[in-house]
Parts: sequence; C-alpha cells; structure tokens
Amino acid sequence: MPIARVLGQRKVDDKSNEITAIPALLSVLEIAGCIVTIDAMGCQKEIASTIIEGGGDYVLALKGNQGGLFDDVQWLFQQAQESKFEDVTHSFAQTIDKGHGRIEVRRCWTLSDLDYLIQKPLWQGLQTVVLVQSERRCNGQSTTENRFFISSLPSQASLLMNAVRTHWSIENSLHWVLDVSFHEDACRIRRDSAPQNMALLRHLALNLLGKDSSSQRGIAARRKKAAWDHTYLIKLLTQ
Repeated sequence: MPIARVLGQRKVDDKSNEITAIPALLSVLEIAGCIVTIDAMGCQKEIASTIIEGGGDYVLALKGNQGGLFDDVQWLFQQAQESKFEDVTHSFAQTIDKGHGRIEVRRCWTLSDLDYLIQKPLWQGLQTVVLVQSERRCNGQSTTENRFFISSLPSQASLLMNAVRTHWSIENSLHWVLDVSFHEDACRIRRDSAPQNMALLRHLALNLLGKDSSSQRGIAARRKKAAWDHTYLIKLLTQ
C-alpha cells in the first residue's frame, strides 16, 4: 500500500471548522492541473471557486448540508435510473474486488446534462454530477450504499470513480498509519501550539519514511531502524 504524502496543514481555529481552514490551505498549495477531493463539509461554493481559480479541478462529496442541491442531484439520478438511463447521456464504470471472504462491487454513473439543476450557475466550473454505488457481499448478505458528488471534471465515470476511491484510501494510507505507527491518537499533548507542531513533525517524518524505496518494511519498522542506525537516518534526511 503506497504511503500518502502530506503537503500542508492548517489548524482549525477554536469555535470554527474546516470550512474556513480549507481555503487557507489551498492558497499555499500549487493545485494547477490537480484534482482536489474534499468531504461533504468542504462542499462550499467559495471552496469550489478557489480550486477553479487555482487551476485545479474538484470532486466534492455531496450530502444534506447542501440541501437543495443534494435533493436535485438525487432527483436527476432517480429519473435516470427509472428509465434505465435510456436516452440519457451518461458515463458508466464498474469494478469488482474479491478478498477476505467478501465481494465489493463499485458502480459509478455520471451525468453532464445539468439543465434541470437550478443551482448549477452558483457553482463555478460545475460540469458533472456523480453517483457512486458500493455493494458489499459477505456471508450471503448484501449491503448497498449510494454516495453523490459534484465535479468540475468532464463526465468520465472511470476517472471520477478512481478519484473518489483514491480519496477514501487516505484513511488507510495516512490516518491509519499516523495512528498505528506514530500513536497519534494516544498523544496527550494538548496545550498551546504544541499539538500543531507535533503534527507537523509527524507529517515530515512520514514523508521521509514513505519516500524511502530501499526498505520493504512497514513505517513502524523504518522508524525503529532510523533510531538505531545513524547511517540509515542520515540517508533519510538527505535523500
């Protein structure tokens, strides 16, 4: 599993949330030509505009915090599904993964004919709405989850499904690694700027360890090796 790289961080101010921190972080990143994926809290008109003006594209998760838009996108896909997408311009992609005693089927539909989407002019760059359906089959039982997104990318289901899946892989390739290998969640540092400073140091260490291609060991083992072997440590710091 590839290790994610941390390119920047911003502290969320007290009595605030990510909505104000995300634009500040985007302003210091070079996002031209990049696809920016953000959870539903970051599905905001101003954030979408910031990404487009920075030369990037966005894939934003859509939930109830954007009530009218969310309802309209759900309605568009409901109408298309009821007609089995006949005479509906769309793109479709599907992947099937097997392992650990379960089967996961992911289906993605995209629509770019958004004339019925009243709020479309309010979202800079909006070209496509996306439905990703995840079906998990295990022990004779099946569960299905639908997730909706808006995007400035063209209606290419395979591209958009890959962007969505890559976004969710951050949980395993970054947050899980920081918790398990760096014990971030167990850290008791709470006061002043210390939590932000420690987060920065962990991110720097993770980037250096993840960049090393000479070792096939996990991140925790590489950390120990760097502590015990000064030659290896110097190699990490100067690579």
